[in-house]
Amino acid sequence: MKKFLQEFKEFAMRGNVLDMAVGVVVGGAFSKIVTSLVNDLVMPLLGLVIGKINFATLAVTFPPAREGADPVVLAYGSFLQTVFEFLLIALCVFCAVRLINRMTRKKEPPAPAPEPPKGPTSEELLAEIRDLLRAKAE
Repeated sequence: MKKFLQEFKEFAMRGNVLDMAVGVVVGGAFSKIVTSLVNDLVMPLLGLVIGKINFATLAVTFPPAREGADPVVLAYGSFLQTVFEFLLIALCVFCAVRLINRMTRKKEPPAPAPEPPKGPTSEELLAEIRDLLRAKAE
């Protein structure tokens, strides 16, 4: 049992697990912000533009199957809001990942400039002078 707990502690304390936990918490908070944005700002404005429609109340009601039962309500307006909310969250995540990828992309090092042609070394020059002096002396 002690070994199991030790292995669990090592697993839980890895950087990736802690990063993932932080991501889940921040993602939950972000989801609440987007939900509020969609429900309280975007959908009312969209409903106003379309014709004073409240998407949250859009539904189809079917009569009850038997006496005394509740009617069946298909709240497709709520579904539309949830789909729009998902699309907005997906767009935000896509933009964030794209931005992070751009920031972390390794930049290609510039190609090395071609070296200028090297002239003869001092040893080569001295050897050439020596050879010329020998040829002149002969």
